[in-house]
Amino acid sequence: MNNTAVLQPPRAETFGPRPFARWDANPSVRLGQLGAEPPMDDLVNQLHQTVHGFADRVMRPIGRDLDRLSAEQVIATGSQLWSFRDAYASLGINMEALASFPPELMPDIFAILFEELGWGDAGLAISAGVDLMPHYMAAKFGNEFVFKAYPEELIGCWGITEPDHGSDSLDANGAIFHAQGKYGRPNCVAKITDGKVIISGQKSAWVSNGPIAELAILYCAAETKDGVDPRRGAVVIVPLKSLGVSKGKPLEKMGQRALPQGEIFFDNVELDIDHLLVAPEDYKKGVYAIHSEANALMGGVFTGCARAAYEHAYAYAHERKQGGVPIIRHQDVAKRLFHMARKVELSRAITRRVTTFNMTNDMPALQAAMFSKVTATQHALEVASDAVQMFGGNGVTCEYPVEKLFRDARSSLIEDGCNEILAIKGGTLMIDPDRLTPTA
Repeated sequence: MNNTAVLQPPRAETFGPRPFARWDANPSVRLGQLGAEPPMDDLVNQLHQTVHGFADRVMRPIGRDLDRLSAEQVIATGSQLWSFRDAYASLGINMEALASFPPELMPDIFAILFEELGWGDAGLAISAGVDLMPHYMAAKFGNEFVFKAYPEELIGCWGITEPDHGSDSLDANGAIFHAQGKYGRPNCVAKITDGKVIISGQKSAWVSNGPIAELAILYCAAETKDGVDPRRGAVVIVPLKSLGVSKGKPLEKMGQRALPQGEIFFDNVELDIDHLLVAPEDYKKGVYAIHSEANALMGGVFTGCARAAYEHAYAYAHERKQGGVPIIRHQDVAKRLFHMARKVELSRAITRRVTTFNMTNDMPALQAAMFSKVTATQHALEVASDAVQMFGGNGVTCEYPVEKLFRDARSSLIEDGCNEILAIKGGTLMIDPDRLTPTA
C-alpha cells in the first residue's frame, strides 16, 4: 500500500475574492490607499482613517504654509505650528493610549500612524514623533519617575548630536572608527556625583523640536570618578526650564521647514539623580534602544513622504496632456510610475516587517531598523525626484507640492544618522564572530 500523501489542488473558490471563472475578461485590480494591503483589524483601520483625515485636512495645509515662513516665524506666537500641536493633541495619541492597544496590533499601529503623518507633512510628523521620546523611552527603560514628575503634554525632544560629533554619536561602541581615529573632546558632559547630575556644554542645531521643547531626553558623555568617557555616557531627562538651560536660534534649512530645530546649551545644569535614565555602564544599551526606535519611525514617516509624491505624480499623469493624450499614456511615464509605486510598496513592507520583528523579538535588531530607515529615505528621495521630473517645469515651482516633498526627502538621508554611516554601522552588527577565522 502506498502511504505517500497526494497533494490535492485546493478548490478554486478558496483563491481570491471571486472564483477565476468569474474574473473580468480584461482583469485589473485597483490597489487601495495603502497599496497591496491585506484586510486590517477594525481598530487599526479606524485609527488609519482618523489619522489620514487629520493629515489631509490639518497637516498638509499647515505644513505648506509653514514651509514658506522663516524659522523664527514658524515658532512665533500665533504661528499655525501651535494650531497643529493643539489639533494633534486632540487625537489623544500618547503613551496611555498606545498602552491600551492589544500588543499584537502595535506593529501595524506604529507603522501606519507614522506613514500617515509622513504623508501629511514629514517635518510635522517628526515633530510629533520626537515629542513622545522622553516618556516613550522612560517606559522602555522601566522608569516611573518621569511619568510622575513630568506630564506627557510637555513638548519633547531628543538631544544627541553635537557640533563636533554628528553620526558618530550613534556609534557608542566605536565599531566604525578608524584604527587611528579618536572621538575627540565631547561638547556636552554630564558629571555624575552622589545624588546629583550636573550638565555642561551644548547640543547641535539639529535637535528636532529643540527651539520649542520643554523636556529633553539627553544623550551625552559622562564624567565619573574615573574621568570623562564618551563611550560610557549618560542618558538624562532634562526639564528645559531648568536654571542654566538656554537655546540658540531656530535653524534655517532646505527641507522640513515646519520642524523647528536648534541648539540647546547647558551651563552647570544641576538635577537630582532621579533624572538619570541610563547610567554609564548601560550607555551602549541606551543608544542601541533609542536608535532602533528612531530608525523605524523614520522608515514609516518617509514611506508616507514617498507615497505622497507618488500620488501627486499619479494624479498629474492623468490630468496633464502632451501629444494629445494624458501623459500616462506615454510608455516612459507609465514605466516610471510603476517603479515609483514599487518603491513605496517596498518601503512600506520593510518598515512593517522590521517593526513587527522588533516589537515581538526579545531584543530589537538595530541593523533591521537601519534597513527600514535607509530604504525608505532613499526611496523617498528617488520617488520625489521622479515626481518633480514628471511635473516638468511645474515641478520646480512653489505652486506645486512636489518640490517641497523633494526638499523634505533630501534632508532625511542625513537625519538620525546619515545613510552611509548607518550602512557601515549596520554592517558591523551583521558580523558573526563564530564564523571568523582566529588570527594568528
